[in-house]
Amino acid sequence: MAKITYIEHSGTEHVVDVANGLTVMEGARDNNIPGIEADCGGACACSTCHVYVDGAWAEKLPAKDPMEEDMLDFAWQPDPATSRLTCQIKVTDALDGLVVRMPEKQI
Repeated sequence: MAKITYIEHSGTEHVVDVANGLTVMEGARDNNIPGIEADCGGACACSTCHVYVDGAWAEKLPAKDPMEEDMLDFAWQPDPATSRLTCQIKVTDALDGLVVRMPEKQI
């Protein structure tokens, strides 16, 4: 289990425990975190679970695969260094303390 901090664009923080094996998107969905819409349900077929990963975590996460890279082209104001789709980040103990920030809006 990992403690993940989701920060809304307004600055409101939500700190929740997310079980290993789930995705960061599923952790948001299961805990009713606003700002991550996840329209495709985690199929990497939209960009509505886009977040900005805290800079300290950007290099610690597994690399983006080509499908995620392509979908991020459709995200709201993506940042090449910190933008990720939360449906593509599997939770493990190594993610304990992860901080993600939501964009102003999802497309």
